[in-house]
Amino acid sequence: MSHNEEDLLVQLAWLYYVGNRNQEEIANQLGLSRFKINRMLARAREKGLVKIAIQHETAHSLETAGAIQAAFSLKECIVTPVLGTASGEVEVDEANARRAVGIAAAAFLERRLRVPEPVTIGLAWGRTIAAMVDELPKLSKADLKIVSLMGSLSRNARTNPFDCVHALAQLCEGEAYILPAPFIADSEADYDVIMSQKLVQQALKLGQSADLYIASFGDCSKQSFIYHHDLLHDDEIDQVINAGAVADMLGKFFDADGRLIDNVLNRRTPSVSYEDIRSRDVVLLAAGVLKAKALLALLRSGAITRLIVDGDLAAALMPMIGDGAARAGD
Repeated sequence: MSHNEEDLLVQLAWLYYVGNRNQEEIANQLGLSRFKINRMLARAREKGLVKIAIQHETAHSLETAGAIQAAFSLKECIVTPVLGTASGEVEVDEANARRAVGIAAAAFLERRLRVPEPVTIGLAWGRTIAAMVDELPKLSKADLKIVSLMGSLSRNARTNPFDCVHALAQLCEGEAYILPAPFIADSEADYDVIMSQKLVQQALKLGQSADLYIASFGDCSKQSFIYHHDLLHDDEIDQVINAGAVADMLGKFFDADGRLIDNVLNRRTPSVSYEDIRSRDVVLLAAGVLKAKALLALLRSGAITRLIVDGDLAAALMPMIGDGAARAGD
């Protein structure tokens, strides 16, 4: 049995025996049939995973996931095991966190794609998204469409959405659709011209009908990915910080309460609209313990429906939940 298969057995066993979910609810959450849920519960018992308690190292992660899911009314929350900061190097620890989330996200996506119906996935870009693509096995899903939801990086980087979208489509034998636009337009007038282009409109229309959005996010600081990759200049990052931004996702900048900031930069990023985001099933990939405040803001926004988060970041988030989990849309 693979590690991913065992983790899935533990997850559904925890939901059934500890979370008091019935088999139909679990089947709907995991995208599996009730018959398969019943067989897997039996297998979990046979493997010794279910006794008086669930005997597995991820049991604590599942408790944390349940608490976060309940606090923010999520459809699903997956927390990877805590890795700690054993390396003593921030970059190494963050890379390990991204890989852990990438593994969990790939397992989630693989389950979602093993259905007979056509599937359309809207994809953001970022290092955590790239980690997910790296961990996904080859699948045969010819009726899969992958569309980028936001403009690209300003230079040829591995986390460019064109790379992620094409790589994912190639892995699954699906079709890739790009949003041919920069991450940020030079002006609002340029933004209007870009958004009026036929190819951009076609990509956005496909994105609006996607079954699932998969996004990652940044923390709007001078240590952030978008700053270090020259997507924002010094004066621009200062603008969004001074406007109260603590997080960016899908080309949108959010304050600590999960609201869009009132700043021109939110009107210069070619991407799907905030209304589109709030109407979709949005899976947020979250890695890196330093992003706790940014993650809290996005969870408060009400735009996130599912969360896949590394254990250390989840542990940092837990004490903040008491500060109020109210959504910006409430």
